[in-house]
Amino acid sequence: MHSKLDIISSTVFTQENNLTVVDEFFLLGFQINKSLRYFLFCLFLVVYCGTICGNLLIITLVSTSKDLHTPMYFFISQLSISDILLTTDIVPNLLHILRNNGRIITFIGCMTQFYFFSTSVASECFLLTVMSYDRYVAICNPLRYTSVMTSRHCVILVIICWFVSFSIILINVLTISRVKFCGPHIIDHLFCDLLPLLEISCSNTFIVELEVWLLSIPSVIIPVMIIIQSYVKIIFTILRFPSNISRHKAFSTCSSHLIVVSIFYWTLFSVYVFPTKGQTLTMSKILSLLYTVFTPLANPVIYSLKNKDIRKAVQKTLLMHRFHN
Repeated sequence: MHSKLDIISSTVFTQENNLTVVDEFFLLGFQINKSLRYFLFCLFLVVYCGTICGNLLIITLVSTSKDLHTPMYFFISQLSISDILLTTDIVPNLLHILRNNGRIITFIGCMTQFYFFSTSVASECFLLTVMSYDRYVAICNPLRYTSVMTSRHCVILVIICWFVSFSIILINVLTISRVKFCGPHIIDHLFCDLLPLLEISCSNTFIVELEVWLLSIPSVIIPVMIIIQSYVKIIFTILRFPSNISRHKAFSTCSSHLIVVSIFYWTLFSVYVFPTKGQTLTMSKILSLLYTVFTPLANPVIYSLKNKDIRKAVQKTLLMHRFHN
């Protein structure tokens, strides 16, 4: 324990405006016993490998199987790219923290992690919104679907999603990077996130908080409103279908997306929008794990288990592999 304190106290400081300005942070992670840390290390390593393999499988299947060359699967593959970016940004660093019971991270490294973490979350918000629009057109305007959701239109929508995500988060990160952190430089969290960073700031964070709130309107609030509006129209349209078979088929095409949306926004809102009063740091860390570690694994599992086309593509690929061997 003394050595840990020595590491913390040995951080380099610089003098600026009579303030001790921190240029390194110490991520605490979970302060638990060694055996439990090793168990979590193995668990997260397995989850990480499963996440990478599952999402790469979906990307590969969508790009190689002609049966999956549709707008919906194209958007699913983009969601897989976002999940890979998110989990790769968080989990390797988390494994290092668990192995060493904490980690020193530079200011630039912290801002970089926060940037790619936030970008992947924002891109997932936009991609889930585009996917809800795709389902809306497919169910509510089926005759216009092929003319509206063309390949060119889908590519443009995805480019906009990624471009807006990188741009909005860049504005946010540049503002946060100007905030002064005067110590203690200990971040009691699993990674560099907005709320833990603001908690150890010695500057007035009103401008940062106002900017975050304003940027959340186009990146979170509007996408949520579009998703809700799309599904309200989808549900009313499905209920007007004459047969139960048609209704069941229509609902099944939306169920996977709806499950992913529910899991993603429930965890996101629990941490950032409606945090429980008196919520402990441990609970906050656990909720953060849900959408940074486990949700990226859940997405390919949900789409694989609930989707007949993807299962058929997997079987077809395996059969071709056996035939060639």
